[in-house]
Amino acid sequence: MLLLGLIVCGGTLGYSAIEGWDTWDAFYMTVISVTTVGYREVHPLSRAGEAFTVVVVTVGVATVLYTFSFLMARIVEGDLQERWTRRRRERMLDQLDHHFIVCGFGRMGHIIAREFSRQQVPFVIIERDPDRMQEAIDAGYLAVEADASSEQVLRRIGIDRARGLIAAVSTDAENVYAVLTARLLRPDLFIIGRAETDDARTKLERAGADRVLSPYQIGGLQLAQTALRPAVVDFVQLATSSDNLELNMEQVRIAEGAALAGRTIVDANLRQRYGIIVVGIQRADGQMEFNPAPELVMHPGDHLVVLGRADNLRELEQAAGVERSRTPAGR
Repeated sequence: MLLLGLIVCGGTLGYSAIEGWDTWDAFYMTVISVTTVGYREVHPLSRAGEAFTVVVVTVGVATVLYTFSFLMARIVEGDLQERWTRRRRERMLDQLDHHFIVCGFGRMGHIIAREFSRQQVPFVIIERDPDRMQEAIDAGYLAVEADASSEQVLRRIGIDRARGLIAAVSTDAENVYAVLTARLLRPDLFIIGRAETDDARTKLERAGADRVLSPYQIGGLQLAQTALRPAVVDFVQLATSSDNLELNMEQVRIAEGAALAGRTIVDANLRQRYGIIVVGIQRADGQMEFNPAPELVMHPGDHLVVLGRADNLRELEQAAGVERSRTPAGR
């Protein structure tokens, strides 16, 4: 396309210089020569103009045929579609904000991505295996084929704008490296690591993970709790399930200068005004207070663990000064 444009520009300038035509006549003569439409000359040509026309026709026709065959080949082979898809993915990466970075698309990654997609939480997947990466793309998720421990890759997917990172790669060593790299790039980033062994749990914590979870430990505890207290487990699953539209359990952070900051639970009248139940308060220093007394003061930086309807929770978030940015996940 660039070569074709240069030939048209060169022909226009050549006719203007050799024959002294105006720009439009020179451009028109170049186009009808290159496309071989067979119209007559705009003006009678001199011998030098005829020689120049031979050059324009020879080079121009060859370029047009090459350009046409090139574009058709790319369309048939799907190269253009691949380029457009790649550029679209690049634009989506640039637009990501307040998102999660999911490292790994194995069994755990599938579950995480499905849950984030259900709750319309923006996220991006990093996967080294090309087949798994393609599987994530086919599922409609935003994914890149790269090493999760690469600083360049983490910067490219917007770690400086990310909400959190989940290291769920299949090996503990890769998770440790991913957590360590992310912590060095973002000291304030919320990071969750997956650990297969107790030794890996210690290493992940030292690398900078805020939370370290073991799928085997969680699965074992879930089985035990289901056997001992099935009603309690059913209630928790009902409250935390994204499929439940009537009841949700959520955490709401009290922002600085919010209407709820500095007020007690009873003064804020949370139960009557918003129709929610305060299950607990996590203080800014990490201390958790369950079933808080009505006289407890809510401070900026505290997280309220509440239970209520989705619309009531949105009203509470506005009073707490929270702006939840949710966009279609990975779409």
